Amino acid sequence: MNKNRIIVGCQWGDEGKGKVVDLLAAKADIIVRFQGGANAGHTICVDDNKYILHLLPSGIIHPDKICYIGNGVVIDPFGLKEELDILTKKGIDYKGRIFVSPAANLVLPYHKLIDAIQENNRGTSSIGTTKRGIGPAYVDKVARNGIRVADLFSPERLKKRLEYQKILKERYLTGSDDERSNLEKTFIELEKITPLFKELAVDVSLELYKAKQNGKSVLFEGAQGSMLDVDLGTYPFATSSNTTTGGALTGLGVGPKMIDEVVGIVKAYTTRVGAGPFPTELIDETGDLLRHNGDEFGATTGRPRRCGWLDLVALKHAVRINGVESIAITKLDVLDKMDEIKVCTAYELNGKKLNEVPLDLAELSYVKPIYETLPGWPEHSTGITDFEKLPENCKNYLNYIVNVLNVKICLISTGAKRTETVLINI
Repeated sequence: MNKNRIIVGCQWGDEGKGKVVDLLAAKADIIVRFQGGANAGHTICVDDNKYILHLLPSGIIHPDKICYIGNGVVIDPFGLKEELDILTKKGIDYKGRIFVSPAANLVLPYHKLIDAIQENNRGTSSIGTTKRGIGPAYVDKVARNGIRVADLFSPERLKKRLEYQKILKERYLTGSDDERSNLEKTFIELEKITPLFKELAVDVSLELYKAKQNGKSVLFEGAQGSMLDVDLGTYPFATSSNTTTGGALTGLGVGPKMIDEVVGIVKAYTTRVGAGPFPTELIDETGDLLRHNGDEFGATTGRPRRCGWLDLVALKHAVRINGVESIAITKLDVLDKMDEIKVCTAYELNGKKLNEVPLDLAELSYVKPIYETLPGWPEHSTGITDFEKLPENCKNYLNYIVNVLNVKICLISTGAKRTETVLINI
């Protein structure tokens, strides 16, 4: 029987989880999303086709896989339908293969309106939200004011809950000429989409329990990255959900014994989208080169990503809080042709050396990275599928990383395509 694996990003998101999940999905029976929403952007390249998924589990591209979206995800119902329609146009049959939890909260148009207003009001103190309504939807969930998938199946209850939003969000909705403030229109549009959700809604927790009893293997697909976790990331410059291993358990209603292995996704360098501390950021020609060679533009927002050297201090933090046992290294080929590569091994703060991320994560804004310089490699690594055929200094770089993190490598991505991968003990 194959392992039940959790896939988590170990940096600030955009680590290449989509490709890794797509690859590992081949060995799993079921693929599940457990947190976040349409603020995720997982890119998968199959032959000449490129898929960018925001809500759907990446395993949906495989024709024989079952996919679930758990209660921990906030679902944009219209965005989900749009993704399903795109799959249909591309000849992918999803019928009977994708299901959602009725306990999942919905992201509705007024959430996006509120998100945009709040972010604009922050001015220079903006936190870099995608303005997809994710934060306001999670606020409603925690305040117990949210509208869930199950509410779609009771029109009267849905109408009452929407009416209540008028009272709760009066300062955002009253007098607004933005169509997203029109709750009557939202109700009508939700009624149109309800039949789709009646087909998709199942008790995800129960289905996963039965799958385990029947010996099925599950791949848990995380979104964003560990350094964006609302509790353990760079708060308040974080997302609104738990992006770490614990989020999978609560976001799906499963116990810890369901998990056999935690795989951390690590980009060979570091990127971040939006505001917030980034100790190894390079605001120079090298940063521009990484952005250009790595095509570092957000799959969700299109925003250029901030780029920098690998941060092993932040990675040690991510490995510890997730219980990561093995890592998948992505975008290794982006470092090809560099004369030297720097790696952050510690921080300096107020004259003191720090080997761990500060307890007050806000202090990351003030640390200075302490680097070790490693030799680069003049050869190309793009498309190589055998570890031994990688350039010698490339292998040395990888071994340096695993020795510091005390993990093993299970996969190395040497290009965007499925086939451009080194698989190790998968």
